[in-house]
Amino acid sequence: EALARAPAALPPLGQTAVSFAELARQAAPGVVNVHTSRTVAAGPFGLPLPEAFREFFGEQGGRREYQVPSLGTGFVVSADGYIVTNAHVVEGVDSITVTFEDGSEAEAQVVGQDPKTDVALIRVEGRTDLRTLPLGDSDQVQPGDWVIAIGNPFGLEHTVTAGIVSAKGREIGQGPYDDFIQTDAAINPGNSGGPLLNLAGEVIGINAAINPRANTIGFAVPINLAKEIIPQLKASGRVTRGWLGVGVQRITPELAEAFQLPSRKGALISQVAPGGPAAEGGIERGDVIVAYRGEPVEELRDLPRAVSATRVGQSVEVTVLRDGERVVLRVTIGKLEEPETVARAGGGRSGSEAFGLSVTDLTAEQRRRLGAGESEKVVVTQVDPNASAAQAGLRPGDVLLELNREPIASAADLAAKLDAAGKGALLLVRRGESTIFVPLKPPAG
Repeated sequence: EALARAPAALPPLGQTAVSFAELARQAAPGVVNVHTSRTVAAGPFGLPLPEAFREFFGEQGGRREYQVPSLGTGFVVSADGYIVTNAHVVEGVDSITVTFEDGSEAEAQVVGQDPKTDVALIRVEGRTDLRTLPLGDSDQVQPGDWVIAIGNPFGLEHTVTAGIVSAKGREIGQGPYDDFIQTDAAINPGNSGGPLLNLAGEVIGINAAINPRANTIGFAVPINLAKEIIPQLKASGRVTRGWLGVGVQRITPELAEAFQLPSRKGALISQVAPGGPAAEGGIERGDVIVAYRGEPVEELRDLPRAVSATRVGQSVEVTVLRDGERVVLRVTIGKLEEPETVARAGGGRSGSEAFGLSVTDLTAEQRRRLGAGESEKVVVTQVDPNASAAQAGLRPGDVLLELNREPIASAADLAAKLDAAGKGALLLVRRGESTIFVPLKPPAG
């Protein structure tokens, strides 16, 4: 929604501003500084009191409590007091004080937060006159577009910085929903939770992270992702996500060759949860999901976001590539109860010394320690760091399940299959609770 009571001399937000100065002037009333405080217990000399020492000092003896302040930013999304910020700004805090542009302050409470996307919603009570910032369309943002950030870096209130969108769709290791906008507009500690604005004054991102080794690399949560989260936070304080019940991995050139895929587009299924929605819907390990609800799955990250946004209980169409054929399946999406299990690239072991891999048949003790089932026969014991097995990411303790889509019966069976593999092999490996496919290149020479 547009800002209320915009100065008559200025174009309302939602239209292109004439200058950065005018844009900053219009947006400033909707940006707030977020001051938080949390209690930290410490022992003598300000150091944390180890649990073992409490036996001698008592629960309180030698321990002091300190109030640790922190800074962040937020922006108003409704006139009755709802403010968006980052989840990491308000996580575990005891108190929140919001400071508005005019210097007035108000206590705020956390309405809800979603650490997976780093989005939080807080609220100040008793206000119905707050200026809001309009939410734009982050899907329309392109690298090279001008943007400005307004925030509270290092406590310097309402600092305005300008730059461009450097890139979109950045993955920075935060989680399965990484889809950050990268910008070179200066962002520093204290900017977290503040708006990234386009030249129409619309919020297209929530400033969330920086690269500590560079002062021109910052990251913002796309506002379209936040739009999916905010209504749920407002209604229930938490986010309910859909669950497909698969482990997936990115398709590398080696995997594309091993599976004879026409391209690297899609998400390779490396694990199917027994009794889960995917299993019930007929999805199999080795399938490649290329479309979900009629929309193409171009990259791995497209799938978790699409599934998480699906209503629990909804029946959806999933298109997979299976042995070179497109198969259309229907899956009823479940509710995600536990953190997602996403297969990580790399991980698996061979059994032939030519690949730099030593294996053995599983003993009863190894089965107990590794939690191996009766159908699992072979475990990796050693990997040559200079050979192809190490380059593929295999580790001691990996349990080898299949070679080129056929079960591995024993260490001797694995060695024979590898000797006959010629151009390399595709291993299915279990590591911990996850299974993944690993392409193993033939040894050099």
